[in-house]
Amino acid sequence: MYLSAKLRSSGANTALIVAVLAVSACGDGPPSTEPLPPAPPLESVVAQLERTPLERELDGTIEAVNQGTVSAQTSGRVAEILFDVNDFVPAGAVIMRLRATEQRANLAQAQAALSEAQARAAEAQTRYGRIADMYERKVVPKATLDEATANRDSAVARLVAARAAVDSAREGVAYTEIHAPYAGVVTKRHVEIGETVGPGTPVMSGLSLQFLRVTVDVPQSIVERVRRIRKAAVYVNGQRIEASRLTVFPVAAVPSNTFRARLDLPENAVDLYPGMFVKVGFVVGEADRLLVPLASLIERSEMTGVYVVDPGNRTSLRQVRTGHRFGDRIEIIAGLGTGEHVAVDPVAAMNQLRPAVQVAGSAR
Repeated sequence: MYLSAKLRSSGANTALIVAVLAVSACGDGPPSTEPLPPAPPLESVVAQLERTPLERELDGTIEAVNQGTVSAQTSGRVAEILFDVNDFVPAGAVIMRLRATEQRANLAQAQAALSEAQARAAEAQTRYGRIADMYERKVVPKATLDEATANRDSAVARLVAARAAVDSAREGVAYTEIHAPYAGVVTKRHVEIGETVGPGTPVMSGLSLQFLRVTVDVPQSIVERVRRIRKAAVYVNGQRIEASRLTVFPVAAVPSNTFRARLDLPENAVDLYPGMFVKVGFVVGEADRLLVPLASLIERSEMTGVYVVDPGNRTSLRQVRTGHRFGDRIEIIAGLGTGEHVAVDPVAAMNQLRPAVQVAGSAR
């Protein structure tokens, strides 16, 4: 009886295993062999060699075109300082005020002298008119008329001098307010409140970030080509900024025998500040470079790549090494061959590649 029950139990277990295997076979059948619908064609460009400028790269230093120190133009004690280091100062703004007690007193004195001179001139003119009329009627001699004429001319001269004195006194008062000659940033303050300054005393230094330039020492071996072509660009933070003007000094420095070159940059160049070191590329000829659209480039962590499209519209990610940027295109130094098709939209290429990867994973 015990053996019979064991056999029945064994048979039940075997039937259960067979049923489970059958259900599993129904759920995990062979993968479908139906082909995927064809992917829509991707927009791509052909990587081709293009004639571009050949450059010699050198190190340069950025400096401000407008930089200097503002000095006092009159004597006085510093009463107010309106800007400090690193403050932006608009053009013409008052940056410092001096006590103007003496200057204002001089102005008041000059204005009083002007009023007196105006009165004297008016009186002399009236007397001259009266004497001239009497002379016409033969009432007074010629000597009296000459005296009246001299008095009138002297009064007019004193009036002119008095007006000049008022203008000078007003200028002295204006000098007690020191203005910024151009818009810029304060780099150094030379005086403190309460200090006494005189004409020529430095009070504040600054520079303008609106106009910048780069100074470079050019080797003697390429200076003639640089002079002839007169084209250069500055490379900073992955950007290429064309120089608006290139000036090469006529003499070499001693003892380096290099020629100083100065590159004027476009107005309000971004991300550039005086004192920075930058790479400067001087055009010395032409070279063939492999260029692709900058928008086709992708960056993932430390990897840079492009999506390459083969003749069958299949997409693959290719790691590349990039060079200089030329407008909206970038140079490919390694990883891509001439004539290969590069996807213009890397996002669309990635979305097209993702379903194929998922299907491959499901088949495994």
